[in-house]
Amino acid sequence: MEISKSEYEYSNPKTFALPVDSEHKATEFRLFSVAAPHMRAFHLSWVSFFACFVSTFAAPPLLPIIRDNLNLTATDIGNAGIAAVSGAVFARIAMGTACDLFGPRLASAALTLITAPAVYCTAIASSPISFLLVRFFTGFSLATFVSTQFWMSSLFSGKVVGTANGVAGGWGNLGGGATQLIMPLVFDLIHKNIGSTKFTAWRIAFFIPALFQTLSAYGIFFLGQDLPDGNYSELHKSGDKHKDDFSKVVYHAITNYRGWILALTYGYCFGVELTIDNIIAQYFYDRFNVNLHTAGIIAASFGLANIFSRPGGGMLSDLTAKKFGMRGRLWTLWLVQTLGGIFCIFLGKVGSLGLSVAIMLIFSVFVQAACGLTFGVVPFVSRRSLGIVSGMTGGGGNVGAVLTQVIFFRGSQYTTEKGLELMGVMMICCTLVIMLIHFPQWGGMFCGPSSKGVTEEDYYISEWTSAEREKGFHKASMKFSENSRSERGKKVDSAPTPADRTPNTYV
Repeated sequence: MEISKSEYEYSNPKTFALPVDSEHKATEFRLFSVAAPHMRAFHLSWVSFFACFVSTFAAPPLLPIIRDNLNLTATDIGNAGIAAVSGAVFARIAMGTACDLFGPRLASAALTLITAPAVYCTAIASSPISFLLVRFFTGFSLATFVSTQFWMSSLFSGKVVGTANGVAGGWGNLGGGATQLIMPLVFDLIHKNIGSTKFTAWRIAFFIPALFQTLSAYGIFFLGQDLPDGNYSELHKSGDKHKDDFSKVVYHAITNYRGWILALTYGYCFGVELTIDNIIAQYFYDRFNVNLHTAGIIAASFGLANIFSRPGGGMLSDLTAKKFGMRGRLWTLWLVQTLGGIFCIFLGKVGSLGLSVAIMLIFSVFVQAACGLTFGVVPFVSRRSLGIVSGMTGGGGNVGAVLTQVIFFRGSQYTTEKGLELMGVMMICCTLVIMLIHFPQWGGMFCGPSSKGVTEEDYYISEWTSAEREKGFHKASMKFSENSRSERGKKVDSAPTPADRTPNTYV
């Protein structure tokens, strides 16, 4: 007697170290576990993203030395800072597409390895243009953020996805602060202990982040797994995963206005964070006449807040969703990001060193928490085009950083403190568009769900044509619809689930 595949899986269910839902996504987040595939992928992803962040922002803490060696003007430094974050704009969108089609493991490992040579080549930069180019190509590596968020959204259930995305993204972003400490220490070690000249020591120092990034790429490739049930290539061959149509994946991403709104708002939380990473060490060095090491420590404290602030934002998103559903996530995102804008304005206005540091630390908590809150919403925008929506949102962060630096921190049109004030105003204004986001099955900030009785199934299955549904390509979306009912919350009305339309289990 022949046993069907579904009957075999029912009688021989897969087992995981963490409790899972019907998609085999983990319903718990155990930070200190390294269990495969869920928690192992979490640790691989944040470490790799951390390495890429260290590489991208390895130059700013050494700029007082580098600018003397390469004769960089203020405009050269501004252009290089813009180049470092502009490279990832389109790379993040491309990364989202690669994740949708080939899986986060291969996409992340490939980009991390491809961009590592640019970090090594920083050691041989000899002019303003060559310095700009190596920073530009190194910045492409920041697109690994998209694969990190995609990976976490593919492995963790909606109940904890905000936490998983927040901790992975936050600990990765931690590299922006850690490099402010690492690079000056490595420089001092080479310069003072080994005896290299200043202009040689900063060049040798870049081999440390380059090697770290290279090793992380190999770790992702050999130890990671795309989905709870296996890698994309294996699942495509076995027929367990439909190989999607590129044009349709793109179409459903770009026609969903919610993704564009989140891209804009992310431009003024993560984009602001990138801007601060580029300017803050030099700002304290020049304005308050502190030494290079002290400026590095102050700047590092901004990025190091990611150890708890961005994860805190993700956790807060999940916590509010338990009671208030998606509407709670949206309200919390708007409030936290608006407060971040207010403290950014204060940072530009205060004139004493101690108060500036204190305001900067408070500001860092809010702006980074807003990043975590954003990616508490992103996984629910689209099931079929999750990668591209994540890429659009992530790319929006880089676009915001580029525009902000071009407008406020390039050349001498504005002082840095005035630029900080105006950046805060921009944050507050751009965050207002969150009020326009509305999910027909859950509602928005001010409006409840659609009166037409749209359900989670209606929303996510609408991304598939009737012909595709007949072939069963929509089954993963059906499972996701069932698992996303938690976004209704306990205190918010939402569309009912007709008993005759949604089966209890999907095969």
